[in-house]
Amino acid sequence: MSGTTTAAFGLRRRATGFRANRWIVLVVLCMSLLLVAVDATVLHVAMPAVTEDLRPGAIELLWIVDIYPLVCASLLILFGTLGDRVGRRRVLLLGYGLFGVASAVAALAHDAHLLIAARALLGVGGAMIMPATLSILRQVFPDRRERALAIGVWSAVAAVGAAVGPLVGGFLLEHFWWGSVFLINIPLMVVSLPVGRLLLPESKGDRDGPWDVVGALMAAAGLFGLVLGVKRLGGGERLLTPYTLLPLLLGAALVIGFVRRQRRREHPLVDLRLFARPAFSTSVGCIVLAMLALVGLELIAAQYLQLVLHLSPLRTGLRLLPLTFAAMAAGLVGSNMLRRLGPRRMVVLGFCLTAAAVIALTAMGGRDNPALLLSGFVLLGFGLETTLFGAYESMLNEAPQAQSGGAAAIGETSYQLGAGIGIALLGSVMNAAYAPGLSSVPGVPASASEAAGHSLGEAYEVAGRLGGARGAALRDAARDSFVHGLHMTLLVSAGLLLLGAVMALRLPRLMNCEAPPAAGSAAVPAPRGAADSRISA
Repeated sequence: MSGTTTAAFGLRRRATGFRANRWIVLVVLCMSLLLVAVDATVLHVAMPAVTEDLRPGAIELLWIVDIYPLVCASLLILFGTLGDRVGRRRVLLLGYGLFGVASAVAALAHDAHLLIAARALLGVGGAMIMPATLSILRQVFPDRRERALAIGVWSAVAAVGAAVGPLVGGFLLEHFWWGSVFLINIPLMVVSLPVGRLLLPESKGDRDGPWDVVGALMAAAGLFGLVLGVKRLGGGERLLTPYTLLPLLLGAALVIGFVRRQRRREHPLVDLRLFARPAFSTSVGCIVLAMLALVGLELIAAQYLQLVLHLSPLRTGLRLLPLTFAAMAAGLVGSNMLRRLGPRRMVVLGFCLTAAAVIALTAMGGRDNPALLLSGFVLLGFGLETTLFGAYESMLNEAPQAQSGGAAAIGETSYQLGAGIGIALLGSVMNAAYAPGLSSVPGVPASASEAAGHSLGEAYEVAGRLGGARGAALRDAARDSFVHGLHMTLLVSAGLLLLGAVMALRLPRLMNCEAPPAAGSAAVPAPRGAADSRISA
């Protein structure tokens, strides 16, 4: 047998094996996503132990929590487009290694500054992993029907990770020290690196021209400024303070400069013509609106359960679990729904279900209503995941194979920005509706009323110091004002969700399952040039 024939036979065998094992590849990608999703929430329950051990200041404590999502969100476009250029598997494996090293440094950190640096490094690793998983998934599943099912599993795993993080963290803290919440990443990375090297296919976008390093840095710095400013607004900071306004202005200027630069370049980092496609731009807008309406609301709901209904943190987490389980269910049946309904009706249905859940939850009052909360949270989780599933699938399908890394990064960045803006916007609505109700409580001094107007938790502290009839009156007024503010926030969220439903009418009516022109060659590359290295392990 000639050498050429042998090589061709080997290529076909590897290609066939690759296609047969695409579901194993999905498992590997889902493990990557699970790791990042768990790490985003696992630290929340460990913060009291971290504070007691490292004694960070107020600013240091804020950076310990916020530096991971800040760095991750700002670098998604940089590493998503870099993967299109140098190889998505290569970036993913580098992200694995960086994540493992950063986890070890964070676990053994002896002061707050080292922990902040380690968390920033974790954000860099997360930004490498997140868009790479979606872009490799886009390559491994060229058939849209199979890809829809894979995206459903992928999104269900993301929901599991977000819910499991605090539970895993709580279990570890009961038996070990706070650094153990980071050490759990290391054995997973030790397994993921060789498994990923053996099983994941390499792929690159067929893009000409050099990678725009200046544009990538502009995008990263601009997004960092925008996300930082939005997070400060969400934390209750005023817009006109220098530490809030300056990052927003600089971030906006850099992002505008990035857009103008990409339009002028012959070989842009991100092809902005993607946004001229109605399905792509509408999908991105739907992701932003869905997160804008829901993330801030989820935080407020957690406060309602703990501060109004006086549930423990564990019982609060258990009450919110049905939302996660419903989201998992929607992810698993999403591909079926997409085939039957099409992108337009699926996303519109998701928005409408979520809006209905939000409106139903306006019946929440000062007393516990488990049946209402259960049904509302189940409908909320199912509707939200239905919306995000349809939007992500449509966005990823609309992007050419060569730009799948950049498209995935745009989707993840939209998710992060929508979440940050949602916290800021709905938090502002909540504060505007809550504070006026405490301005004239009989017998309560103006200074005490002003302090109580900052938050319900602070109002309870002030009421405790006042004591007697005045303290009881302030406590009741604060609780009633919080419930009123929650109702106003729910109504604003419902309006945003219905706006999203109107926007989703621009999506395609039917699910077109015809393969794009270059899909076949992208899925199993032809034997030319670097094709052999793309398929081989």
